[in-house]
Amino acid sequence: MANPDLSSTTPTFKEALKQDRAEYDDCTPCRVIGSGAFIGLGTYTYISGHAQLRAQEAAIRKSGSMFGMASRRAGMTGTAAALVGLGVYRWFA
Repeated sequence: MANPDLSSTTPTFKEALKQDRAEYDDCTPCRVIGSGAFIGLGTYTYISGHAQLRAQEAAIRKSGSMFGMASRRAGMTGTAAALVGLGVYRWFA
């Protein structure tokens, strides 16, 4: 059976989120550093990943792997896009 005294002191989900947001609101430098780190990591991943794929293209094609160049490029681009997306999310959330 539920304790009637406990329900009056327990905040609702929306109230708890509001309290957490007020308590843990980020400062602007924290958002800039966090979002810049994710966006920079995504950019680095895209550039270096595609450079490595170009350098190893002959070996990848020769290996006969079921993952060809297109799927590897898509994976690299998807990973980079997810990191940049996290950076944008970090800035606005």
